[in-house]
Amino acid sequence: MSEIVDAAVTALNRRLDGAGIDGAVRFVIEDEGALLISADGAAADAGDGDADCTLTASAETFQDILAGDLDPTSAFMSGRLRVEGNMGLAMKLGTLLS
Repeated sequence: MSEIVDAAVTALNRRLDGAGIDGAVRFVIEDEGALLISADGAAADAGDGDADCTLTASAETFQDILAGDLDPTSAFMSGRLRVEGNMGLAMKLGTLLS
């Protein structure tokens, strides 16, 4: 697992503590790996679990979103963040991240 994925798991677990995500979101960080966000929190993802939504972005985009330097909706609208699956769940996660 990459350092970026490890750092993302730690940061997301702090941010999402008790947030009550209803479903599972896979976040694919290009060239780094993936993580799965669910009601249990964030964890590194081997890619074998089901997800209701998959978000894909570069490491730079993901780090900018986590740092608060890039709004997830803006990232999506500009094509820097791709979403497949449950758009409502993606929007809820985006709200929690911003």
